[in-house]
Amino acid sequence: MLSPEDNEILTRVGPGTIMGHLLRRYWTPALLVSELPLPGGDPVRVRLLGENLVAFRDLNGTVGLIQENCPHRGASLYFGRNEGASAAPTTPGAGICGLRCPYHGWQFDVDGNCIDMPSEPATSSFKDRVKAKAYPVHESGGLIWTYMGAPDTMTPFRDFGTESLPPEYVSAGKTFSPCNWVQAMEGNLDTSHISWLHQFNAIDDIPDDGSDKPGYLSVDMSWKIWRHDRAPRLEVHDTWYGYRYAGIRTTPNGHTHVRITGYCVPYMTTVASIPFRARLSMFVPIDDENCWRINAVAQPPRNPNGYGGGHELFDVTNYPYVKRTFGGIRGRRWTAENEYEMDRAAQRTETFTGIPDFNSQDLMATESMGPIYDRSQEHLGTSDRAVIRMRRILLGAARALAAEGTKPPALAGDGHDFTTFRSAEKILEPGEDWRILGTDDDPTVQEAVFATGQN
Repeated sequence: MLSPEDNEILTRVGPGTIMGHLLRRYWTPALLVSELPLPGGDPVRVRLLGENLVAFRDLNGTVGLIQENCPHRGASLYFGRNEGASAAPTTPGAGICGLRCPYHGWQFDVDGNCIDMPSEPATSSFKDRVKAKAYPVHESGGLIWTYMGAPDTMTPFRDFGTESLPPEYVSAGKTFSPCNWVQAMEGNLDTSHISWLHQFNAIDDIPDDGSDKPGYLSVDMSWKIWRHDRAPRLEVHDTWYGYRYAGIRTTPNGHTHVRITGYCVPYMTTVASIPFRARLSMFVPIDDENCWRINAVAQPPRNPNGYGGGHELFDVTNYPYVKRTFGGIRGRRWTAENEYEMDRAAQRTETFTGIPDFNSQDLMATESMGPIYDRSQEHLGTSDRAVIRMRRILLGAARALAAEGTKPPALAGDGHDFTTFRSAEKILEPGEDWRILGTDDDPTVQEAVFATGQN
């Protein structure tokens, strides 16, 4: 469990908070590129780390992220006009342009500079002394990222592979969740729940396909193993970016199966997949009580020789849940208000929860804790080791930064290669070390990445 003080530090992210100060040292996904598709298009509200902002793509195609309230009298710039300055051309790519406040016509460019103040005398220089708060942005991997820390602390963008991602693989999506970002993220760092929350009875009817042996198994066999061994053992291995942990299970044939998930400070995970992958799952705070669950492809799919049958996690035989797409803003059909469309009859006879959507099972679990769960009430076990480690890393880094100015972990510019952030899954060979799987030393990674020159 955590003390009430630690729980407050861990969960509060607004300006002036200890954790908020830490989070602002990292480039953070603010919105999807698809939300601002065209130059001169409609602005978009963005609430991030407890701050109300507005994003827009100006007539030149450049993205701005500035404070929502106009510095003049506070009207929302979300209702503003995305246009050229009064003395400038209004065609794309031509001259000065920005977001004009609907109240008095003051206009601000993507850097927050007031570029037009038509309600003041033409001879006035007042506009040169007015500036809206603006944050730098970077487009990569279908996401618009921002840096909300002090300008003199800004580090290079952390490239997990999105900078060189071929256009055909660019995919990003997000789901709103009305709960604190940490409790949402803890679900991704909890391997034991897949043996319970996501279970369905028809797994028992999937035939043995012969992949329960050392090596790469099928997706069907992976699900059968989760169901067979429902009390995994956890091992956590610290890394420069955070850690990787293995959920270790015994297969029906008595072999050792591992699912390896990575955690990168402060809110990034990559969930186990056969044979390995680098898809990012991020839990970005909107404020203390709400977050975005954001997924993005970081690297082209790596599945040499069709390991896992060439299937993704949800391609399991007899899958009873609703198939969903993962790009764009994903709407919420299943919510607390309709009890996630839980079917009690199905819960008794077909699925463990009776909730017909896989992701909504996770949402139910984390949202039903309340907006911010009081972790002083917890009773943690051995299966919670990865969650405990994440909390200690975040609390330690936040306190060290606040007390001594200690540089946060996992920042770009220190010579680290973020494209090595990968997950993995396998049935181990005798004596095989799970810590090698999914790393640059893994022969399967070398086959897929280095031999083809894709990295």
